[in-house]
Amino acid sequence: MNDDIAIRAQGLTRRFGKLVAVDHVDLAVPRRAVHGFLGPNGSGKSTTIRMLCGLLTPTEGTIEVLGLSIPAQAEALRTRIGYMTQKFSLFEDLSVRENLQFMADVQALPRALARRRVDELIGEYAFADRQRQLAGTLSGGQKQRLALACAVIHRPELLFLDEPTSAVDPESRRDFWEKLFELADQGTTLLVSTHYMDEAERCHRIAILDHGALVADGTPVELCARLDGRTLLVDSSNPRRAQQTIMALDGVISVAQIGNSLRVLVADAHADARGRLLDALARSGQQAAVEPIRASLEDVFVAATRRSATSEEAAA
Repeated sequence: MNDDIAIRAQGLTRRFGKLVAVDHVDLAVPRRAVHGFLGPNGSGKSTTIRMLCGLLTPTEGTIEVLGLSIPAQAEALRTRIGYMTQKFSLFEDLSVRENLQFMADVQALPRALARRRVDELIGEYAFADRQRQLAGTLSGGQKQRLALACAVIHRPELLFLDEPTSAVDPESRRDFWEKLFELADQGTTLLVSTHYMDEAERCHRIAILDHGALVADGTPVELCARLDGRTLLVDSSNPRRAQQTIMALDGVISVAQIGNSLRVLVADAHADARGRLLDALARSGQQAAVEPIRASLEDVFVAATRRSATSEEAAA
C-alpha cells in the first residue's frame, strides 16, 4: 500500500437483499488530510464508513486501511482509529472527567498515561471548569467537544466522523473544525461525512456519493473548476417569474433564488447559456441581467447528484 494513502477501497459494494447500498466505490484518502464525504440522506455514506472501520463486511471489493486488510485485520485496526457519530453516545450520568477516564480504560491505556492524557484533553478542549459536570447537562457544542476528546483519547492515526456537527450551532461548528485541523496538523487523517456545504469547502479533498455510487471526487477547487461556464447569475425585478421561465428551458439543471437574484446551473458549458436565458426572458417580456459566475461547492453537489438521478431515469 502507498505510504501516502491512509484508506484505499476498490470496487467496494454492499447489498442488503435486493438493495444496493454501496455500488462499486473506488476511494483513496491521503494521510494527514481532512477528506470530506458528502451525499444526500440514504446515499451510502454511513454504510461505507462502517465497512472502512471493519464494522460491516462488504459484499464485494477490497479495503486497505493504514496498511491493513479489512475486515480480516479489523481487530488490529481498532486501536489505531477513532470513531465519532452524529448522536452523542457517551454516558450522560458520568462527569466529563469520568467519560474520558472510561474511554481511556476502553482503549487500555496504562493508568499513569491515561491520567496524563485525560488532564491534557481537559485543558486542550476547555473543560477545566466543567470536568466534574455531568455530561448530560452540557450544551450541544460542549457535548460535541467531549465526544471528540473521547474519540482521540488514544491518539488515533485515523479518525472517522459521521455527520458530527448536525446538532450544534454555527459558532460551535466553526470551533469544532479548528480542532479537526489541529488534529490533521499533528498527523491524524480524518474522514468526515457532512451535509453542510460550508464545512465541505474546508476539506482538503471531497468525495460525493449518490445512490451508493461515487459521483465526484477531488479538491474543492478542482470540482468547482469542472463547472466553468455552467453557472450564471440572473438579476430580475421579478425573480419568481424569471425562475419559472428559466426552469422551462431544456438543459437547465437547477435555479435557486438567492435574495433578489437567481443562481442558474446548466448542463452544457459549450452552449450559449447566457444568450439562451436572455432570449427566453425577453420573449416572455422580462428585463434581466445575466452574467456568468464562479461555481460553488453547492453547484458541484447539485450537478453531481442531479446527473446521477437523470442517468437512472434514462436507464429505467
